[in-house]
Amino acid sequence: MAYHYQCRHCQTAMGTIDEPLLSAEQLGFHALTSEERQEMIRLSETGDYQVQAICEDCQEALERNPDLHQNDYLIQ
Repeated sequence: MAYHYQCRHCQTAMGTIDEPLLSAEQLGFHALTSEERQEMIRLSETGDYQVQAICEDCQEALERNPDLHQNDYLIQ
């Protein structure tokens, strides 16, 4: 089982953690509410997890332009 991280705004692949023995606490998932977990973490057909996060470029864009928070995608 692997965890594939992808930016939820620009869809950039951010990296993969391929360690089946990691716990939710080690990955920081325990800090999320159940609603946040449902939005951010999906189980793929292959048994891997797809984790939606924010890449550094999109985070910087959001910090510089807070009104961008209303958009689902920052880079069209």
